[in-house]
Amino acid sequence: MRIVSWNINSLRKRQDRLLAWLADGKPDIVCLQETKCMDEQFPQLELRAAGYHAAFHGQKSYNGVAIFSKLEPQEIRATLCDEDADPQARVIAATIGGMRVFSVYAPNGQAVGSPAYEYKLKWYERLGSCLRAHENTAGDLIVCGDFNVAPRDEDVHDPVLWRGAIMCSDGERAALEGLCAGGGLVDTLRLHRKETGLFTWWDYRMLSFPKNRGLRIDAVLASRSAAAKCTDAGIDREMRKGKEPSDHAPIWAEFSG
Repeated sequence: MRIVSWNINSLRKRQDRLLAWLADGKPDIVCLQETKCMDEQFPQLELRAAGYHAAFHGQKSYNGVAIFSKLEPQEIRATLCDEDADPQARVIAATIGGMRVFSVYAPNGQAVGSPAYEYKLKWYERLGSCLRAHENTAGDLIVCGDFNVAPRDEDVHDPVLWRGAIMCSDGERAALEGLCAGGGLVDTLRLHRKETGLFTWWDYRMLSFPKNRGLRIDAVLASRSAAAKCTDAGIDREMRKGKEPSDHAPIWAEFSG
């Protein structure tokens, strides 16, 4: 089973690219972030024709998350556990084949020390509480998404330049580390790839992609039971190429059984 997470940075703008990628790679489960479309605009029929069932949670012009899979998602929830509605459309969860899957789009935080930064840290606490209280009691758990944090210096093209900056600050890294530790989550990429220079996001400016000046801020996290079945993981760097790409590349993990 291949599970992929991709910040598509506008589903409507990149729908044709998505459908061609699905036809070529045939992943089993896909978690999208930054779909940037309202629910009534989501291409359900096109995805169904491609062989996928979809669960989605969107808003106009911003944010938006989705999960689609070859098996029909069950027990869909488009909120964190402590809220009745998610106005920022940052999280959706579904059960697929007995596995609980989250697609999350973490807040950016804007600037270290700002109100948006404090909100980001609090959001991580809330997500962690949700996973501990409700989601990690039985069965495998997968938490995919754009976490807007580069976990370690090896996930940054220039650690000195980025040290202390947004997405690389100590507070954000501690929040992500706490999420993983509290939920028993494993970064599947680092189970199989130890080298530096593996990034999922590159700025559109300053020739960042050709120069590989990027960050790895996307991940497929797995509970220990699921991680034990993870046979491979990687980044689909080719999807960052071509006409009008997302500024993110998909990240994937494969599981046996």
